[in-house]
Amino acid sequence: MPDKLSILIVEPDKTRAEAIIDSLAETGDHHIRVLSGSTGLARSVAELNPDLVLLDMANPSRDAIDALTLASSPLERPVAMFVDRSDDSLTKAAIEAGVSAYVVDGMQPDRIKPILDAAIARFHMFSRMRSELEATKRALEERKIIDRAKGILMRARNMSEDEAYALIRKTAMSQGKKIADVSQALVTASELLT
Repeated sequence: MPDKLSILIVEPDKTRAEAIIDSLAETGDHHIRVLSGSTGLARSVAELNPDLVLLDMANPSRDAIDALTLASSPLERPVAMFVDRSDDSLTKAAIEAGVSAYVVDGMQPDRIKPILDAAIARFHMFSRMRSELEATKRALEERKIIDRAKGILMRARNMSEDEAYALIRKTAMSQGKKIADVSQALVTASELLT
């Protein structure tokens, strides 16, 4: 996160929006924009590309959460949602959409700083977990391709598994490519020939 945050506040009440801006001013020099409602939220988030989003909604709606999900904004930046009442289904939907902080009892200007800190920390934690999960999935897919390529070589050239892997590795090194890329090319070529 940059030192000077770009913050999008969604607050229909102008007085409350000004109180939130004043409270945020005490936490640092931020670039703040205010939307007066959640209509067109996905488009606004996409256009403004804020570092974080604060949603203050007296009555949270499924439409607002769906708009956030469509914009993929909770997965790309911390989103803190402040609501006045608890609703189990909307709370679950907000968390599944990736909202970093779902705070019941509305937005209190004096509580913004610790909630923002927690939302940012939680977003980074989940972002790391998503990255690790993606890396693990990618590694498993590459492993499967390499195993298939080894199997093709073992059958076609009567090689052991170690010899097949050594040949793929040597080819990858000589071509300056990844072992998985060479394996994928071999699997694709084999599929074309059969």
